[in-house]
Amino acid sequence: MKTLAIRFVANFTDFLRHMRARWYLYLPVFAVWAFAYARVFIDPTPRVPVLFNWTPSLPYSVALVQYGPHTLRRGDYVVFAFAGEAQAAYPGLHGQPFFKIVRGMPGDAVTVEDRVVAINGEVVGQAKTHAYDRRPLDPISATVIPPGHYYVQGTSPDSFDSRYRASGLVRAEQVLGTVVPLF
Repeated sequence: MKTLAIRFVANFTDFLRHMRARWYLYLPVFAVWAFAYARVFIDPTPRVPVLFNWTPSLPYSVALVQYGPHTLRRGDYVVFAFAGEAQAAYPGLHGQPFFKIVRGMPGDAVTVEDRVVAINGEVVGQAKTHAYDRRPLDPISATVIPPGHYYVQGTSPDSFDSRYRASGLVRAEQVLGTVVPLF
C-alpha cells in the first residue's frame, strides 16, 4: 500500500514537471475549459458581438449580434436566453442563448392540427413526436400570442423552438438582441 502511494506521488511529480516544461501547450487547453465552464455553469449569456451557431436550426454559422432592446418585426433574427419548460429535464438549457427567427408577433393566432403549426392560417412547420433522446415532444397549444411574447422558429425541421410546448413562446425580456447573419 505504501509503495502504491509513493509511486502515485512520483508519477504526479513527473507529470507536473512535464506540464511546467510544456506550459504553452496546456495553457490554451485550460483557457478553453475555463471559458466553457463559465459559459455553462456561471453565466451562459454571450458577451461578444459575434455569435457562432453550432446547430443546424438555421443555415448560418456566424452572425453579428446587436445587443439591447429593439423593436422586433416578423422575420427578424434574434438571440434569446432560453427559459422554456425543457430546462426541468435538461438543466443545462437554462439561460443558454438560442438563435431563431421571429415568426409570430403579439396578437397572432397560433393553431395546431395534427402537429402542423400555423400562424394566422399560414403553415410554419410540423412538430416532431420525439426529441433525439426519444423523449416525447408535445406541440405548442393553440393560442393567441399575448403582448410581450413572440413565436420564434428555426428553418430546420429538427430545430427546437416555439413549435414545442417545452420551448414555448419567448418573452420580450428574454431577447438579448437582434442578429445579422453573415454566413
